[in-house]
Amino acid sequence: MSRTGPRRRLGVRSLCTLAVALGLLAPAAATSSAAPGATPALREVMFVGNNWDGTADVIESSGALSKVGRIDVIPDKDQRLAEIYLNPVKLGYFLGIRLGPGEGHDQFVDDMYSTPDGTAVVVSRPSFADVVSLDLATGRVNWRFPVAGYRADHMALSPDGTRVAVSASTANTVHVLDVRTGAELGSFHTGDKPHENIFTDGGRQLWNMSIGNVETALDAPWLDWTKGDRHITVVDAATLTPIREIDMRKRLDDAGLGGLSNAVRPAVFSPDGTRLYFQVSFFNGFLEYDVAADRITRVKTLPVDPAASTDRTTWPNDSRHHGLSMSPSGDRICVAGTVDDYATVVDRATLQEGPLVPASKPYWATVSGDGKSCLISESGADQVTAIDFATGRKTASVAVGRHPQRVRLGHVPTGWTGPTRP
Repeated sequence: MSRTGPRRRLGVRSLCTLAVALGLLAPAAATSSAAPGATPALREVMFVGNNWDGTADVIESSGALSKVGRIDVIPDKDQRLAEIYLNPVKLGYFLGIRLGPGEGHDQFVDDMYSTPDGTAVVVSRPSFADVVSLDLATGRVNWRFPVAGYRADHMALSPDGTRVAVSASTANTVHVLDVRTGAELGSFHTGDKPHENIFTDGGRQLWNMSIGNVETALDAPWLDWTKGDRHITVVDAATLTPIREIDMRKRLDDAGLGGLSNAVRPAVFSPDGTRLYFQVSFFNGFLEYDVAADRITRVKTLPVDPAASTDRTTWPNDSRHHGLSMSPSGDRICVAGTVDDYATVVDRATLQEGPLVPASKPYWATVSGDGKSCLISESGADQVTAIDFATGRKTASVAVGRHPQRVRLGHVPTGWTGPTRP
């Protein structure tokens, strides 16, 4: 679209803001050329998705994790529910999500990322089977993208902040969307129930992990074959054409680990991209995978809480441990021991775990803004907790909404404390 009217000269700050929006500069770089003493344009924060509440708490990215503000991620709830209740098929899946993955609750927010300019947050909403962009100033919906099928799941933001990949878990599809407009840029097929997405190689590749049918109660080891086609799909991030497919079944068998599930859950790459560390269904620990050699090189089994249930059908969505993050230097791995009610920091070189930090159903792990701590979401206690990478000790906790899961680093405008409506 062309525009007419008087031309205006862009100043340094305007050019920097434009560069941030285009993903050419990180926010910190964009504000560094402001006059000495000028207030930065953006503030680094953490977004915490409260899955059962339908809210996202915004907290400090480091330190005390104090609250900054809160966002209603389902401002259009009445409209969405009206559509669902008028469609018997949609209603069936909506109730199925509540009784299955939602553990008796609707799932209103799974994942979220802020835009590079800090004006909006993009959210995947499982029960509504969509992705929305919410204006951080007003809380209104900028755009909405209904995913294929009936449930939206994990997302990943490209390193330049222009694209977001979202798993459409009942359609075995990953959509890639334009963050600014919500337009679909393409999609690709996956294994059964796509879950985690990770951009790698500077954004040139996109990895998706499919986890199979975790909603069933057929959890006995001898019934593993009922869980479906579970594999990693690697595509070219620009064209979305397949590069390789990795079924961990053969790699596990070759490593003498035939008793473990091949459903890859949360995963994290080493800083140089040569090693992938990942959790699998029903296992209390994680594995190390050599990307170039295409083989599992090490396995770490972590302690079991003797008070934890041994009934696998009671574990949330086949998860025993669900949440991994790595220190920026790559020497420490933080693990969320979901069913065993602890988190711990593991030395990557020796695989020796540190103190077991008590935590209530920890469901995710990420890295603080300053890189010094691991942040876990305690979904059973409705709080986020920081654990120091160096000492393995808890340093801070903050109360959030009901059943926090994904925690993502992002940005809001400086001085922002939440949407304001007229």
